[in-house]
Amino acid sequence: MTWVHFTNDFDWKPSQPVTIAYKAGSTKNVTRRCAERAIADGKAVKGKIDDAEEETQGCGEI
Repeated sequence: MTWVHFTNDFDWKPSQPVTIAYKAGSTKNVTRRCAERAIADGKAVKGKIDDAEEETQGCGEI
């Protein structure tokens, strides 16, 4: 699991029938695969931005 801060809205599809929507401005603890894709797409940066905003909803590996 990796902490990322979403700079833009990002839709993650861990499997065909599932989509998880992450909103710009949120900081989440997500799977490495999700983090790598969001960062590569320019939708997130690695690390916590605000400790008060710690949320632990992950991307879910299936």
